[in-house]
Amino acid sequence: MSSVEESRAPRPEYVPGHGLLRGRTAVVTAAAGAGIGGATARRFLEEGARVLIGDAHARRLAETEKALAAEFGAANVASLPCDVTEEAQVRALFDLAVREHGALDIVVNNAGLGGTAELTDMTDEQWSKVIDVTLNGTFRCTRAALRAMRTAGRGGVVVNNASIVGWRAQTGQAHYAAAKAGVMALTRCAAVEAAAYGVRVNAVAPSLAMHPHLVKVTSAELLAELTEREAFGRYAEPWEVANVIVFLASGYSSYMTGETVSVSSQRA
Repeated sequence: MSSVEESRAPRPEYVPGHGLLRGRTAVVTAAAGAGIGGATARRFLEEGARVLIGDAHARRLAETEKALAAEFGAANVASLPCDVTEEAQVRALFDLAVREHGALDIVVNNAGLGGTAELTDMTDEQWSKVIDVTLNGTFRCTRAALRAMRTAGRGGVVVNNASIVGWRAQTGQAHYAAAKAGVMALTRCAAVEAAAYGVRVNAVAPSLAMHPHLVKVTSAELLAELTEREAFGRYAEPWEVANVIVFLASGYSSYMTGETVSVSSQRA
């Protein structure tokens, strides 16, 4: 058993759906897999929404769609490969959502890319790739969402995935922190503009949400260090972050816009 596993508090009880998003249509990016995007798609379906999922990994996306359709019904789940760095693919994803359902109610911009490199060793390519996926990709999808929602004229909700490193410094994360701080600023500005046509734009800022990909790209030592900072002595389950996204997407947050909600128990 790893030191990360040893430090974990008991797993929290999974919260069942309560129909908070019944009858609504949602797009979730980077939703193929066991991370926050996949957990959000599942939670939305459990809350009664129809969901269109996108991801740059076509094979994993197809597998995820098949699994969710078997559980929640094929009429409630669809997918389309989408690399958020490609404007044509972003347009295709949102065009499909409008074509299939007439309009969009909720968009979750979850796509992001991390990495570790100290600034003195960071290449232009490393910097640009993280910025393009994490910040520019969120911009492209937010723009597409707001255009569709403004045209439909029935309001809507956008939830962006930021990070607490957008507020706090962490060694080796200058590119990721800059991108996530940009997502927070984009969220605030988009919210001011979108309020005119009844659309709310908010963000979540997780700290450490564990999933298999993170384990592959992060050392056990760093994961142990990050876990130690958490007040609960454990990392978040992806669905715990997804629960906050559900709240922001639902009518329970009807007077919130331009906010970034921390989903973190970090002590420092």
